[in-house]
Amino acid sequence: MATQSHTSASDAPFDLSTIVKAYDVRGTVPEQMNGAVAHALGVAFARFAGARTVLVGRDMRPSGEELVDEFSRGVMEQGVDVIDLGLASTDLVYYAAGTLDAPGAIFTASHNPAQYNGVKFCLAGARPVGVDTGLVQVRDVAQQVLAGAGPGHAAAAGSRTTRNLLSAFADHVVSFIDTTALRPMRVVADTANGMGGLVVPAVFERIPQITLEVMYGELDGTFPNHPADPLQPENQRDLQARVVSGGFDVGLAFDGDADRVFVVDETGRGLSGSTTTAMLAATILRSHPGATILHNLICSRAVPEVIREAGGVPVRTKVGHSFIKQVMADTGAVFGGEHSAHYYFLDNFRADSGLIASMFVLDELSRSQSPLSVVRKPYERYSSSGEINTQVDDPLAVIERVAASFADAAQDRLDGLTVDCGRWWFNLRPSNTEPLLRLNLEAPDRGECDQHVVDVLALITG
Repeated sequence: MATQSHTSASDAPFDLSTIVKAYDVRGTVPEQMNGAVAHALGVAFARFAGARTVLVGRDMRPSGEELVDEFSRGVMEQGVDVIDLGLASTDLVYYAAGTLDAPGAIFTASHNPAQYNGVKFCLAGARPVGVDTGLVQVRDVAQQVLAGAGPGHAAAAGSRTTRNLLSAFADHVVSFIDTTALRPMRVVADTANGMGGLVVPAVFERIPQITLEVMYGELDGTFPNHPADPLQPENQRDLQARVVSGGFDVGLAFDGDADRVFVVDETGRGLSGSTTTAMLAATILRSHPGATILHNLICSRAVPEVIREAGGVPVRTKVGHSFIKQVMADTGAVFGGEHSAHYYFLDNFRADSGLIASMFVLDELSRSQSPLSVVRKPYERYSSSGEINTQVDDPLAVIERVAASFADAAQDRLDGLTVDCGRWWFNLRPSNTEPLLRLNLEAPDRGECDQHVVDVLALITG
């Protein structure tokens, strides 16, 4: 396959700070993500990780193969071996980094549109690499490589071998529950032409009493059916309709790299990430009494309430996987959940996995002997706005203006601005990548929620 040529110092190399985000690298192909950038990242990550072996996987995007080839070339130039995991979900790569005790990189742009690609990095044991834990150093060395001033080659190049861990990963996923105790159920999964099409059938073939149907299971990084972003309600509509028309017990909607899952009940209604977090927390606390459970600060108030009621200790965190994994390590938490449907498990190297979350949902449905529309009710206590994004010229100035308007309310700055007005609360966070403010608001009922949203948006746009 053709490779990109090296960039000389006189060519004013591409500025990597435009694609290095808070938790990963993401950009358009080939303008921002191309062979030269992948090669530079390979050199830089090999230097940063300081390991003898680096694991590499990729999702189904058409550009992935060349990017992995060039990244691997950069790694091997530093005398470091590459184990190529081939097509993989992000949680499969985290599993590999944990079980093989080696750093890893997965080439994926997750839920982004087809013209994007990117990389998520982790260290041995699946420890996260974000802006506070090494991603800036990787970026800076890669920038030097693009400018022709990076580190030289090692005396002896590393080797590249392939390894297929799909079966071992599927065994790991089903090990979290007693699959023999699951009642017969019918499950439909919309994998959106993403990596769920590979990993979901591999897991469910180990549970013969579950009948699985996969929608859009072909691996196709052009996403011919709908975007692989189930956070957007319109991308769950096909699944919701199929759950009802096919009489399924539960629907599962995976994102492009299959590390997130959204759940749909038998009536075709989706569960929020907060509802699923609360349900899984209650389930996990049965076998880990008194344990610490994490929830990010835009989760519903119902989440910490449920955790306390189940005898657990809730700990509130910033949004984002690198923060949550660090707090899990600091607190010994057994589980963490985000409103965006990332679910983290201590026994999964503190990494997130939509498939492991799915196992616990099925386990809870079997234990309760009730349909999901009934099981969900105790965990849904408030009305929420969902995330509302507003483009503003100066996000930080707007946050200060809003904060001043609520000077009499309790406030904190753990992540953006959180304002607690007693009966209702909201969080306003700047995007890491765009001039946007993200509003999440919750109130006791729909009418009150909608009215407060109008009021706060007026302050934001005013």
